[in-house]
Amino acid sequence: MKYLLLSYTPAAAWDAATADTPSDEALAAFAEYQKFEKELIETGEFVTSEGLGHPAVSTTVRPSPDGVMATDGPFAELKEVLASFAVIDVASRERAVEITARIVAALGEPIEIRPIMGADFAT
Repeated sequence: MKYLLLSYTPAAAWDAATADTPSDEALAAFAEYQKFEKELIETGEFVTSEGLGHPAVSTTVRPSPDGVMATDGPFAELKEVLASFAVIDVASRERAVEITARIVAALGEPIEIRPIMGADFAT
């Protein structure tokens, strides 16, 4: 079953003056994550992952009484913002939690696990 891993980061950290210059600690965390990602590729459990642009450059499309409208910016003001995502394909929810726990330990930020609805969603 496939799972979407949604990684969040504090909005204030993204906007910090040091955000464009990763610390040695951040670079070490990314290296640890990339090492783990290679492990998941070898096991066939890794599907994809991507980092996302700053929420300020997002666009929200929503219905309105005047029709569908597109507005600049995120859907809501949040203390934590979606920073990246990954898709894994694993045998069980328990394995998804195990993989996510390793990523959280490496990166130090919360990750939400969401099952992807597919043919095997009900099993």
